[in-house]
Amino acid sequence: MNIIEKFFSKYPQEKVIGWFKKICIAEAISWFFLFTAMIWIRYDRDGFLPTIYIIIVGNIHGLFFTLYLLLLLPARKIYNWDDEDTVFALLAAFFPFATVWADTKLAKFNREEN
Repeated sequence: MNIIEKFFSKYPQEKVIGWFKKICIAEAISWFFLFTAMIWIRYDRDGFLPTIYIIIVGNIHGLFFTLYLLLLLPARKIYNWDDEDTVFALLAAFFPFATVWADTKLAKFNREEN
């Protein structure tokens, strides 16, 4: 974890926050395209295009998933999340479109005031 913190400490907080918010949205959008790939391949199992599509979309989704997990550590430090918030943000990566929830509900300063 020190490696990740050292890497992200080079960048200003605003930039890391922007990356986290963009990755939250991108991960949710990639979930949608992954679902379209699953539906397409369900109806055309032997097709060449659905297979290529699911490989490409799956790799892109995997990239966004990994980036989301990597950006959780600096986001925890920036937003002063406790362990419960971090677990919820971590679990959000495994449920469809839950990263949008993590972005809108957890990724805020002064959440107690709202």
